[in-house]
Parts: sequence; C-alpha cells; structure tokens
Amino acid sequence: MTEQQPTPQAARRVVIVDDHAMFRSGVKHDIGSRVQIVGEGEDVPTAVAAVLKAQPDVVLLDVHLPGGGGVEVIKQVHATEPEIRFLALSVSDAAEDVIGVIRAGARGYVTKSISADELVDAVGRVAEGDAVFSPRLAGFVLDAFSGSIDIASVDEELDRLSQREREVMRLIARGYAYKEIARELFISIKTVETHVSSVLRKLQLSNRHQLTRWATDRRLV
Repeated sequence: MTEQQPTPQAARRVVIVDDHAMFRSGVKHDIGSRVQIVGEGEDVPTAVAAVLKAQPDVVLLDVHLPGGGGVEVIKQVHATEPEIRFLALSVSDAAEDVIGVIRAGARGYVTKSISADELVDAVGRVAEGDAVFSPRLAGFVLDAFSGSIDIASVDEELDRLSQREREVMRLIARGYAYKEIARELFISIKTVETHVSSVLRKLQLSNRHQLTRWATDRRLV
C-alpha cells in the first residue's frame, strides 16, 4: 500500500455528510491527502452540528439523509451561517434532487461516479465561489431557469410523497418489478404494493404506465 502524502497546509477544509460510513471512509481515503477532512455527519442533526462546529470551506453533502435530507441540512446551516458552501455528492441524478438542493443554496451537484481528481477540483472551485455540476446535471439547471421544467409543479406534487414513496416511484418508472423493488429497498413486496397505491392516489394517477409517463415528463428518471 502506498503511503499518502501529507495534506498541504493550504488545502480546503471539508466536512463529509453521508449516511453510509463506508462511503465516507472511501472519500477520506481517496481525497484526504489533498483536502483537510474536518468533520463528518450521517444524518441531519449530526451533519448540522459538524458543519457549525468545523466551519469548513465546503460541505460534501448527500441528498438523501435520515432526518429530512440534504435540503434540511442546508436550510439549518444557512439560517445562521449563510456563507458556508455546499457541494452535493449523490448517487441520484434525478432532476428534482438536483433542483431541490440548488434551490436550497448548494453551489453545485456531482454524482458519486466522479473521480478523486475531479472531486478535489470541484471542491476547490466551489470554495472559490464557482458553481460546479456534472455535465448531464447542468442541463437540468439550465432547463429549470429556461422554463422547460415546471419547477413549481414538480415541487408541489412531489411534496405530497414521502422519501420512500419517491424512491418507489422512481424505480417503478424505470420499469422495475415489485419483487425487484423490494430487493433493492430491502422491504417486502406487500410494502411496495402499499407505497405504489399511495403514490398513485396522491398523484391522482390510475396505473404504473401513467406514473412512468408522469415521471418521464418531469425528467425524474
């Protein structure tokens, strides 16, 4: 195993927020020699506490977190520390996740497929005040500002769904069978059926084909 080089004194101070400990460890291993990891969080309360204590240059923030999600972390931190900069780092590339955290105040959004070099560069650019997006995700933001995506409509209807219902909705729209969704989300098939029925009722749709069209029209899949 190669020994990591010492962290440069001028390296950016970073807090990592993700509910998976192994992912946080992976990020620290990959970029810890080039930035200063000054705190971690695994849910909304621990994330807010870590950020307010450490006062980092950049927060690497997962979108889906226990306790209210990444948007809630940004809201709570910016209520007292509006200058702290957030860079969303998520497995999700859904339009509503991208737009949601940007509206909340994040300075960028990249997916977890990003390389270590690219992530270090993104952290530095966000710390300097730039906005950074993975190429495909930048299109969502441009469409939102151009009016191609009806943000008010998307938010209003999505707000009716719980986080779990959104996950089920997205998998249904991608063509997953109930059994596959149950395996993916570690829930029973009966629970999947219950969530699907709730989603259809809340969105006033009749079947999964209408749901797929609804999600596709809003670029949620």
